[in-house]
Amino acid sequence: MSPLIVLVGPMGVGKSTVGQLLAERLGTGYRDTDDDIVAEQGRSIAEIFVEEGESAFRAIEKAAVHKALAEHGGVLALGGGAILDPDTRALLAGHRVVYLSMDVEEAVKRTGLNAARPLLAINPRKQWRELMEARRHLYEEVATAVVPTDGRTPEEVTRAALNALELKEA
Repeated sequence: MSPLIVLVGPMGVGKSTVGQLLAERLGTGYRDTDDDIVAEQGRSIAEIFVEEGESAFRAIEKAAVHKALAEHGGVLALGGGAILDPDTRALLAGHRVVYLSMDVEEAVKRTGLNAARPLLAINPRKQWRELMEARRHLYEEVATAVVPTDGRTPEEVTRAALNALELKEA
């Protein structure tokens, strides 16, 4: 089994919202690896970061992503940092991967760049820019299509993703 669509992009870009809309439009299921991790671990991602550190979280995330890629046939959303792992990037080859992109001002509007996001706790705008500079090329590397989300509604982003992948609604 293989996902119909895999969504990647930064935190707060709307992967969950757009993923659910895509799944509805395509008549398939939706799954989010962050939700899988929280359910399996019985605690939030922020708690995992605080209690065990980022490297422990990334190992948990890698296992969750690999399992979901093997099991899920619908729309799959990955956590913002999942593409940092080279094995995960290699596994994404051959999948329909949509990179949902946004600029920092859009990120501020959507997330408030708040401290509940563990990687943005100190200086959110600066850290978000640094994260995106480090990750943008990785998102682009795995992407079949890039769909900008700035100034677009979730419905508009969903339509753009379907058009980019040349998929018809169910």
